[in-house]
Amino acid sequence: MQKNFPDLITLAIETSCDDTSVSVMRGRSVLSNVVSSQVDVLKFGGIVPELASRAHQANIIPVIEDALVQAGIKLQDVRLIGVTYGPGLIGSLLVGLNFAKGLAYSLDIPYIGVNHIEAHMLAAFLEKPHPDFPFISLIVSGGHTMLVLAEALGRYRILGETQDDAAGECFDKVARFLNIAPENGSGMSGPMVDVRSRLGDSGKIKFPRPLGNSDNFNFSFSGLKTSVLNYSKKQEKWSEQEINDICASFQEAVVDVLVSKSLRACKEHHVGSLVLSGGVAANSRLRDILNEQSQRSGVRLFIPAKPYCTDNAAMIGMTAYLKHLEGEVSSWDLAPNPSLRLIR
Repeated sequence: MQKNFPDLITLAIETSCDDTSVSVMRGRSVLSNVVSSQVDVLKFGGIVPELASRAHQANIIPVIEDALVQAGIKLQDVRLIGVTYGPGLIGSLLVGLNFAKGLAYSLDIPYIGVNHIEAHMLAAFLEKPHPDFPFISLIVSGGHTMLVLAEALGRYRILGETQDDAAGECFDKVARFLNIAPENGSGMSGPMVDVRSRLGDSGKIKFPRPLGNSDNFNFSFSGLKTSVLNYSKKQEKWSEQEINDICASFQEAVVDVLVSKSLRACKEHHVGSLVLSGGVAANSRLRDILNEQSQRSGVRLFIPAKPYCTDNAAMIGMTAYLKHLEGEVSSWDLAPNPSLRLIR
């Protein structure tokens, strides 16, 4: 790999789900990272794909303009465009990808389609120090939970993944079971479990650790989710402290499994670096326990700053930049792929 092009200006676009995000980078440095969240569409109880797509169409130009202004960069100075092309919602992906293609064509510059999952994994390269290959990647989000052996850029082995619900999805559903989701429709249901857990007793309830003792690296969270649901139905009303205890006990079960499997993957594959990424990487308990256990195990832990854990365009820009160093460029006929896998 070439070392870098320190002055290359990259504009990155992320529209895989309901947030419109644009980032401007100079080399490996983030100059701006703007995220426009679609709070209004969440009043329907979740993401409505058609409404999300329309919101992206309305937001994308203002967000690009805002990102350029914050970065102090003119559009004509952009030399590379990175854009998410999957996985995600087809309508949302179409908006970002088509806009990126049109922009690249009009500026006569290359563009690179980026895999959203790979970008989460490489978000740690936004930080200093950043990991070196090889490393083990634990990707934990609302849609994905997987352990990956990253041998080199673009060379990955999936060691294990969820067999049912993703961890982030489970956090969201537990928040709804317990009626602690924000009333403002901000969509921040899962993080409320983290908030309430800080006031709870994580040893109060012994929830199961699905596949915790298995000899593989797969995950399963649907049984744990059902266990929490059944427990929450034991009485009609819980005190605030009891809700805190349920949250803390549930969260501890998830964290136990994620941490133990991640460190075992490092040991069995003789890899000394571990990267945590994805929206659930912002969870304070997961960060604390993984940091503590990694130090005990002699494993170097890399976690992106919290703004780079959730969906953001900076991770798309970094991934595009790293691929640009390898001479990669995307063709004009690249199509959005809502079911895109990390390994095709």
